[in-house]
Amino acid sequence: MNVQPNSTTERLMANAIRALTMDAVQKANSGHPGMPMGMADVAAVLFNRFITLDPQAHDWPDRDRFVLSAGHGSMLIYALNHLLAYSDMGMDQIRAFRQLGSRTAGHPEYGHAQGIEVTTGPLGQGIATAVGMALAERMAAARFPDLVNHYTYVMAGDGCLMEGISQEAIDLAGHLKLNRLIVLWDDNRITIDGGTELSTSIDQPARFRASGWKTLDCDGHTPTEIADAIAEARASDRPVLIACRTVIGYGAPNKQGGHDVHGAPLGDAEIAAARAYLGWMEAPFEMPVEAYAAFARVAERGATARRAWTARLDSSPDRAVFAEAQRADVGALTAPMDAYKAQLLADRPKVATRKASEMALAVVNAALPFAIGGSADLTGSNLTRTKGMTAVTPGDFAGRYIHFGIREHGMAAAMNGIALHGGFRPYGGTFLAFADYCRPSIRLAALMGVPTIFVMTHDSIGLGEDGPTHQPVEHLASLRAIPNLTVLRPCDAVETAEAWEVAMATRDRPVLMALSRQNLPTFRKDCSQNMTATGGYLLRWVEKRHVTLIATGSEVETAMTAADQLAAEGIDAAVVSLPSMELFATRSGEYRRAVLGDAPRIGVEAAIRMGWDAVLRPSDRFIGMSGFGASAPAPELYRRFGITADAIVLAAREMRKA
Repeated sequence: MNVQPNSTTERLMANAIRALTMDAVQKANSGHPGMPMGMADVAAVLFNRFITLDPQAHDWPDRDRFVLSAGHGSMLIYALNHLLAYSDMGMDQIRAFRQLGSRTAGHPEYGHAQGIEVTTGPLGQGIATAVGMALAERMAAARFPDLVNHYTYVMAGDGCLMEGISQEAIDLAGHLKLNRLIVLWDDNRITIDGGTELSTSIDQPARFRASGWKTLDCDGHTPTEIADAIAEARASDRPVLIACRTVIGYGAPNKQGGHDVHGAPLGDAEIAAARAYLGWMEAPFEMPVEAYAAFARVAERGATARRAWTARLDSSPDRAVFAEAQRADVGALTAPMDAYKAQLLADRPKVATRKASEMALAVVNAALPFAIGGSADLTGSNLTRTKGMTAVTPGDFAGRYIHFGIREHGMAAAMNGIALHGGFRPYGGTFLAFADYCRPSIRLAALMGVPTIFVMTHDSIGLGEDGPTHQPVEHLASLRAIPNLTVLRPCDAVETAEAWEVAMATRDRPVLMALSRQNLPTFRKDCSQNMTATGGYLLRWVEKRHVTLIATGSEVETAMTAADQLAAEGIDAAVVSLPSMELFATRSGEYRRAVLGDAPRIGVEAAIRMGWDAVLRPSDRFIGMSGFGASAPAPELYRRFGITADAIVLAAREMRKA
């Protein structure tokens, strides 16, 4: 740091945050003043003395990351970014807090405003995503030591630490010794219902220490204590929790310290009392020039650091490789993937799509060094680790494979953090049934438009004997219901390779693959066009259709068998492979009509029907699941639940007679 510690200046900076918070929440008649007012002193010290960022180049790669995990306290980050003079955070945005069309949403939203590193609000997500950011920083530093050297700061509250995902996250961070990760805990001992003693007796610092963290504490309203704690944390060889003992709503003399100040406007009378208590003489939404000047010095310090970094980049022999990683340019994948798909057509393997995924991933990982893989302790089942991938281990971050442990939710959030950090494209695997454990993080990836890749294997009753606890039935429908998420369920090795091409080329949303455990034949006879990218296409064409069979994944084989049987009876059946309903929906109406045709339709999927009305009409049929599965060998289960070629043939006959 290159500033002179000045508690008077920091008190001014903190009170500026408090004043903007009080005024914005009051004008909106909605919001959460308690946390920003309580943590304002901590924020002022952090920004005045330590943090490195440049509002004029808000996304430069070696900036520090600041994550407001307690996202309900959004006015803290909006106030900071206004005072730092981010170009899109003028006073008009502060005045428009929580209003339609403003950048100052009720909870911070990534992409809506500069300086917001991650969408937060669902408690625990911020700290868990920050673990991924801190991991990405260490991995990038291992590759580019002269170009990467920054910290990840997290501001979290009691709610963040109570949520279960926090334990998954801090356990992983402690194990990996992510020493550039510093969590500033707003230890105000208040929740919405009242004091924390209503619902918890945990010793949070002890929990963090047990997970491999260093812990410190400070008075969250004494600048020298705050600064000493942060300075010590920055020198640690482990991640650090700083317990900042604070008073919620600090500065509101009649409401501070109580749960009523958490999530409601203070009211005109209390705001007037707070102004007097704090010695704040400015009118609502007015700031003294001294406050702006103090934050301008923070911004200039960051600009100086950024210019020095740019000079290092310009002279670095790794400049081109670093830039390629930042762009995540997938151009190098085209030629080897084309050659691989041509070989698939020649070999025509019969493999599970999880195995086909591993085969395609070998091509991806060889061509794209920024692809980073992992699994939630299911590497041998998900097949997400390819030849030559070394593992990331505590203190050694040069590898490309992450053992996330049995922490599906923490894995998903950390992958989001890696993607948000930049420089890597993360993918991670678990069973499709456990997508429920990841769902909040998958949803946030979709909300943010972050291109995280979720590899979900064992995608149906086809996994067999493990039974209904592990057999996903409603999961495809529930995942397809998430806006801005692309779900891919390929039917063979060629479609799986194409799915990986789609996933790596996607920049504006997450992609989820649903992959089979059972072996599937190769159906495709041509790979000149990526048909998976269309979402749905005619796999089997007939000149005059009597019926159209529409299937996904492993059930395409069943549909193709049924089409052969129907042909023997003089019934011509076209077969549509539908690997992605989301991609198919983006095609023109003319294309979709040509693929689906006008003949009666039968949908086939080893899952529930919900969502299939996008391609099935009321008079059409669906062959699939209507309840949970069972424990038995896969072929027996398909017969038990009537997902067979014979069932399709019978339905087609009945529709022909109708």
